[in-house]
Amino acid sequence: MTKVTALPADDQRCAWYHLSPKRMVKPSHRGKSTARWAVIGAGYTGLAAARQLALNFPNDEVILIEAQEVGFGTAGRNAGFAIDLPHDIGAEDYIGDIDIAKTTLKLNLLGQSILHDLVKKHAIDCHMRPSGKYQGAVEDRGIKVLEAYQRGLDKLGQEYQVIHGSELPSHIGTSFYKKALFTPGTMLLQPSALVKGLADSLPSNVTLYENTAITEVEYGDKVVLKHDLGQITADKLILANNAFGQRFGFSQLKRTMLPVFLYASMTRPLTPSEQAELGGKDFWGVIPSDPFGSTVRRTHDNRILMRNSFSFNPNGKPKPHCLERFIYKHQRSFDNRFPMLPDVNFEYTWSGSLALSQNHKGFFGQLAPNVYGALCCNGLGITRGTVTGTLLADWIAGQRSDLIDFLLETSGPNKVPPEPFLSIGVNATLWWGQRKAGLEE
Repeated sequence: MTKVTALPADDQRCAWYHLSPKRMVKPSHRGKSTARWAVIGAGYTGLAAARQLALNFPNDEVILIEAQEVGFGTAGRNAGFAIDLPHDIGAEDYIGDIDIAKTTLKLNLLGQSILHDLVKKHAIDCHMRPSGKYQGAVEDRGIKVLEAYQRGLDKLGQEYQVIHGSELPSHIGTSFYKKALFTPGTMLLQPSALVKGLADSLPSNVTLYENTAITEVEYGDKVVLKHDLGQITADKLILANNAFGQRFGFSQLKRTMLPVFLYASMTRPLTPSEQAELGGKDFWGVIPSDPFGSTVRRTHDNRILMRNSFSFNPNGKPKPHCLERFIYKHQRSFDNRFPMLPDVNFEYTWSGSLALSQNHKGFFGQLAPNVYGALCCNGLGITRGTVTGTLLADWIAGQRSDLIDFLLETSGPNKVPPEPFLSIGVNATLWWGQRKAGLEE
């Protein structure tokens, strides 16, 4: 028997969730059920795995289990960038090994393609647009990062546009940045609306249970998943719950994933006069040249998103005091970028977690007899979660491809130090990174 000692419990004020279409929440699981397949986690990875299992095994029931409500948790809390390009922050040019980069690009593009087709097929109202993204730099060291990334993109043969500071207001309204690198392949979207739509368009042989947190697991010839109101017995289990997968008793996952929380705020809608004062395009996204800087978006409904500030939460749960503290950082970052909007306040502030590994690699494959996992997307959950969940279900069905082989052969996340050394080290890294971000924040 393995007891699951930490459960998701996200805060309440995520703008994406509250502004996305309402849906009929599926009931919690009660009593005893059996199925051939069970998938834990209804984020991008779990939704993709459950969908593909159902298509590969149309006569089998697939049970998909979500601890909270679909669209409320981590998958609905990111900044909504479905990114195509590899971005290896450990490499000088952010591309690194060219063969790995090319395969990573194929993975990301496949993830994008899967999502694009599903959104179109099921008419999912998630404001997905192939808008590209801007990577902005404020200080000289940020400009050097962009120049290094240019060299990497040249090596990879990918398209980009260099935009100098004087030209940027016509793109994003603000003259705050000195330079930006525009890459056209990113899709921007409303993340909570996307996962809600994906959940409501699953094949008929998928049964989704929401607000069902698994608290105990028994492994053997079958897998027994227990919760407060009953149990589910499955022939085979897929873990698609990112950092919480560490809590399910497998030595190869313990102390491998870091639950790092990011914080975001979103304004009220801009008035027509404020939109005119801001100028620029009506829909865009900016990522920082410094990883600890601010991500900024103008949304389909003319709100501004600011996302910055980090905390390390080993139990995977948000820290309420951080919300109160970081909203001031968000306001300062907003004021620096948008002095032409002095009366615009934030309507929502929330946190969302990333599952990060020290070596920037995830887990893909078999954990034990009858148990599989696709875990740790390292901040690229929309595309990477979608493609790894899909390919894991294909591999389980006996399919092989160059991409599946690549994922199977890639070493998984490495071990991190035990506590208290882990928290000391991660918190020091986060503190120093945020401090040196400077104007990028």
